[in-house]
Amino acid sequence: MLAWYDEERRELPWRVAPGKRANPYRVWLSEIMLQQTTVKAVIPYYQRFLHRWPTVKALAAAPLDDVLAAWAGLGYYSRARNLHKCAIAVVEQFGGKFPSTVAELQKLPGIGPYTANAIAAIAFGEAATPVDGNVERVVARLFSVRQPLPTAKTELKRLAATLTPDRRAGDFAQAMMDLGAGICTPRRPSCLVCPVQSDCAAAAHGMAETLPMKLGKAERPNRVGFAFVALSEDGRVLLRRRPEAGLLGGMLEVPGPTWGDELPPRKDALRSAPVRGDWWEVPGTVVHVFTHFRLEVIVFRALVPADASLTFWAEPDRCQWVARRDLHAAALPSVMRKIIAHALSEN
Repeated sequence: MLAWYDEERRELPWRVAPGKRANPYRVWLSEIMLQQTTVKAVIPYYQRFLHRWPTVKALAAAPLDDVLAAWAGLGYYSRARNLHKCAIAVVEQFGGKFPSTVAELQKLPGIGPYTANAIAAIAFGEAATPVDGNVERVVARLFSVRQPLPTAKTELKRLAATLTPDRRAGDFAQAMMDLGAGICTPRRPSCLVCPVQSDCAAAAHGMAETLPMKLGKAERPNRVGFAFVALSEDGRVLLRRRPEAGLLGGMLEVPGPTWGDELPPRKDALRSAPVRGDWWEVPGTVVHVFTHFRLEVIVFRALVPADASLTFWAEPDRCQWVARRDLHAAALPSVMRKIIAHALSEN
């Protein structure tokens, strides 16, 4: 595996040459971004973050709003909040240097078992075993584990740990990730060019493509809601800060009632508008798919005076008016950008 990695490894901006120790800050930043996100999507975000905040001390000193705005579009926004909290903790508790052990790393905000093992192995050379989806798949096939996921996770972690070498554990971990990403893929694995085919029990039994087995997923539910895009006469848009806890926590949103399983009558929804005005329903809907549900939003738009008063339903203490020209830099998640774009498309 290490010989194969030395020749075939992916060139990624957070990696260093085989046998070298990587920068812990860069490893941590990349691993947090890569959670639930593809390498292709992460690279431009990683490069922008690193350019703007080249050290953990610089990131810790940044305003949270700036971090959230820079993260917008990557999704899973609790990662961005924990990223900032973790940077502060590293600076305050460890003088700006990441701890090197899995146990200490896991005490930091947003760092779970996988990320702690990845940092320990890649940045510090510890004989740690990070197990992500790619590694689970490789191990399930190598050992022909028939137990379905997610119940097989504990066994797959145990088996993966038996493979980790004492030397170059970080390179080995990245080799396993690359093998799963490029050769031992979920569909149509390229077994003929796999460096460990001769040791793979699933390949020997002709069942590599069927492993790992998975329990059936429940159907993704639908949720519906309304959103009120208030445009002031002086060119601003009304936005509201979401609560810190929960989905899209701490991000900005277009005001509207809580999403639910069914839509309330439109007349009831209009009573909860954040500003009194002549609200017009924008034709069509905005659809956004989250991990656990599909959302469909009906958008209302109104042009209101620059000094318009907010209603009780707006929760004024969490609201702010943002100039349209500054929306690109606001901490808006993708779904809210879709809603605003939908409303403004009719202008």
